[in-house]
Amino acid sequence: MSSSVQLFRDQKYHELKGQCIQQRRLFEDPEFPASDESLFYQSAPPRKVEWKRPKDLCEDPQLFVNGISSHDLHQGILGNCWFVAACSCLALRETLWQQVIPDFNEQEWDPKHPEKYAGIFRFRFWCFGEWTEVVVDDLLPTVDGKLIYCHSNVKNEFWSALLEKAYAKLAGSYEALDGGSAADAIVDFTGAVAESIDLVQGKYGEIISEQMKLFEDLLKVHKRGGLISCSIMASSGRTNEEETKMGLVIGHAYSVTAIRKLRLGERLIFSFKAEKLFMIRLRNPWGKREWNGAWSDNSEEWKKVSDSERKSLKLTLENDGEFWMTFEDWCKNFTDVDICRIVNTSYFSIHKTWEKKMMHGAWAKNSEPLLNRSGGCFDNRETFLQNPQYVFDVKKTEDKVLVSLQQEDRRKYKKEGKGDSIPIGFEILKVEDNRRYRLHKLTLQDRVATSPYINTRTVFLKRILKQGRYVLIPTTYHPGIVTKFILRLFTDVPSKLRELKADKPKMTCWSLLCGYPRRVTQIKIHSAEGLQKQDRSGGADPYVLIKCENQTVRSAVQHDTTSAVFNTQVIFYRRNIDSPIIVQVWNSNILCDQFLGQAVLAASPSDPREEQTLQLRGRGGREAAEVPGHITIKVFSSDDLVEL
Repeated sequence: MSSSVQLFRDQKYHELKGQCIQQRRLFEDPEFPASDESLFYQSAPPRKVEWKRPKDLCEDPQLFVNGISSHDLHQGILGNCWFVAACSCLALRETLWQQVIPDFNEQEWDPKHPEKYAGIFRFRFWCFGEWTEVVVDDLLPTVDGKLIYCHSNVKNEFWSALLEKAYAKLAGSYEALDGGSAADAIVDFTGAVAESIDLVQGKYGEIISEQMKLFEDLLKVHKRGGLISCSIMASSGRTNEEETKMGLVIGHAYSVTAIRKLRLGERLIFSFKAEKLFMIRLRNPWGKREWNGAWSDNSEEWKKVSDSERKSLKLTLENDGEFWMTFEDWCKNFTDVDICRIVNTSYFSIHKTWEKKMMHGAWAKNSEPLLNRSGGCFDNRETFLQNPQYVFDVKKTEDKVLVSLQQEDRRKYKKEGKGDSIPIGFEILKVEDNRRYRLHKLTLQDRVATSPYINTRTVFLKRILKQGRYVLIPTTYHPGIVTKFILRLFTDVPSKLRELKADKPKMTCWSLLCGYPRRVTQIKIHSAEGLQKQDRSGGADPYVLIKCENQTVRSAVQHDTTSAVFNTQVIFYRRNIDSPIIVQVWNSNILCDQFLGQAVLAASPSDPREEQTLQLRGRGGREAAEVPGHITIKVFSSDDLVEL
């Protein structure tokens, strides 16, 4: 974890605790008082709520009783099963919960030294890219002497109730936690990268090959410390909290507590014929009511499983809210899954290490088009490029790229009736290999990836991208919406992600001496065909060099072909508009590269903007002798430096 931790409302835990111990009083939090305003922002309390300290509710209060477990939690009257499901997931991973509950031994009640107890606790959440410490007192909302919100199944255990209080403080009130997403809470607990999958839309219940790919992906995520939750979306004729005939609750977040390949029957030493089943274990945050189909706790199927296998699965046959089901049944019965990947960025790991870049940004409105940064999605053609733009490079021949776009948490605006997430998403465009300024018009660029546009806090995309330079454009769905975001990009090798802020080259003392650019030219080299054969097998290893004034851009080498597809894009800001642009084709050799031919371009604004095929010529001007081969290109030029 990063050493720098932000303090929520600037409250310093050790300082506040020291003052309370010195003054022999228990902490009362002025920032989140024990009153109705901390409970509700619009509903009236159902009955008179009394705020009580753990010592008033039981004999021997403790943070943890026999350690931390996903069985510790029960939901209470708040509609925050998603939060409880996230806590269940968190409890499975020691390294993660110890990040959220720092120095838990120091925070624990000490019956031998009651004078050291000050009624103050601290928790840490990953808020918008930074770890933030939240301090709370131990006054908890009760009715008839019982906790009304999240609580443990053990009367004297309080970690979950206190964690929920800190999370409610961050959100503005307990009521602000009513209805939410388990993925959001897991991200806040861990800084994970969240991905939501619609099992119905993806037809995972029908297409076995997709099902198997998803199983292997979830198995990998789970093994590498990721957290997974799932739910059944309410639909026509089925309402939230209703139970299906198979015992599952609609509109309710379940945590995934295990994913396994299960062996049926005993495997003999020389025989590997044992049947394998793909299994998943879930937990209902209510701590009761379970799946009653195949492989439910008391089903016949368990008789096929050996005692040793049952032992390794830690199979319990109680109505404790935890149950197994086959992965196929899971895909058919659930509609939505939230996957939270703990993306490994440590170089000291046996697993794949990702290079991470994170940027803080904002969509901001301005009536001046060049300054506007809230242009809406791609459908808004006139304004789409009036959004923040980020450039990054893929250095390998191809690289798997993970992108996470997260908008600021809007729960704190629920009091003003603006608590819903805004529909957001992003586009990835393949651009010129040397682009350093903002895009103003889409001409040659390729649209290579579009994320889903959805009103969730986080939008995620996985893609394999080919070598080259890309511009990533995060957008709100509608133009003119103002809010902040964080963008995270994970690649195999460093991507140099950075924001494009300037619209054109800066005017400097140097440009006064040497001249300021007067023209901008974009070129896309699509392909080269009919090149001279260069080796015994009748092929060549061609690449192109594009030269303009003192700049040269080189494409990747295309191997063993005399008809190469390059799709190389370049952009030049030209001071000397009479100096032509030269496109040369070369053959790559171990000792010395060979010149195969060139085309000379005037690249003026009046030239045709359609794709054109040009004959290759020898060195010299436009009148040089023809040589075998031709190139297919597109050229755009403008004397307005902010047109392209």
